[in-house]
Amino acid sequence: MKIRIAGIVEESIVDGDGLRLSIFTQGCPHHCPGCHNPGTHPATGGRDADTDEILALVDANPLLDGITFSGGEPFLQPSPLTKLAREAHARGLDVWSYTGYTLEQLVAKKNPAIDALLKELDVLVDGRYEERLRDLTLNFRGSSNQRVIDMNAYRKTGKIKMLY
Repeated sequence: MKIRIAGIVEESIVDGDGLRLSIFTQGCPHHCPGCHNPGTHPATGGRDADTDEILALVDANPLLDGITFSGGEPFLQPSPLTKLAREAHARGLDVWSYTGYTLEQLVAKKNPAIDALLKELDVLVDGRYEERLRDLTLNFRGSSNQRVIDMNAYRKTGKIKMLY
């Protein structure tokens, strides 16, 4: 299955807990002022990658704790990311995703492909980056409006539980 990516960081410690493979998707409708990945905004940028190519990178590194989807906007390509998330879980890894949408906005879309990706996530970092709320002391997010949500707890209780 193909996915449009801006790039991959094979060993990241800033895109979630532990050592992670981070996939930066291409295309973003949010265009947040001050975004640290503005090159990911155009849908026509980046390159096509096969999910099997990405899984080969995962399999090549036994030290990984998980994978992270960032962007761009990962929820523009939910189907290939859902496949990657399922395969990561099958390998005992956790899955994080960043998004400029809020969890509530994603749920309100009632899009089966988006819902399937949400079902596979362990952690969702949601909300647009707000430059006026920038805070470098925050864990795993750039502005104080963004939330680091425990998606396993959310699925059990229907309530948002913040991790940080």
